[in-house]
Amino acid sequence: MTGIPTAPLLVVIGPSGNGKSTLGTALGAALGVPFEDADDLHPTANVAKMTAGIPLTDDDRAPWLTTVHEHLAAASGSGLVMACSALRRRYRDRLREELPQLGFVAPEVSREVLTRRVAQRQGHYMPSSLVDSQLAAYEPLLPDEPGLPLNGEDEPGALVGQVRRWLANRP
Repeated sequence: MTGIPTAPLLVVIGPSGNGKSTLGTALGAALGVPFEDADDLHPTANVAKMTAGIPLTDDDRAPWLTTVHEHLAAASGSGLVMACSALRRRYRDRLREELPQLGFVAPEVSREVLTRRVAQRQGHYMPSSLVDSQLAAYEPLLPDEPGLPLNGEDEPGALVGQVRRWLANRP
């Protein structure tokens, strides 16, 4: 066991409603590093599209992913937990550029749970009508990616414990 890095750099990924922000906030507190939500980094045009129920394209996401990568790179020496959908493998590859220490955490939940959670949220621009488009785009973590799939229906405290154990055993 190598121990948890002093400046962990993690991205909690997956479709809207899977608990990225809840888990990310808890992880940041447990690991003693800041938490950021990549939703706050979307350009105004992306937010307008999503608010209107229009799925984002790769072209829409490209500048946003660059901004997310810049935030991760700026925190590479001090640590950060970021919530970011990073739905496709190529998006995660983009985020990892020059950040080999970056790891991904993927809370997995059913479509029904996602739809219910998104519909119940207050004050978020993402409508539940976009859950299906996010699921269609989502590519779960592959074995060669530095990540940890989790049962996103478990309690956040239990998930934090699983992530801490995973971090302590990462090469």
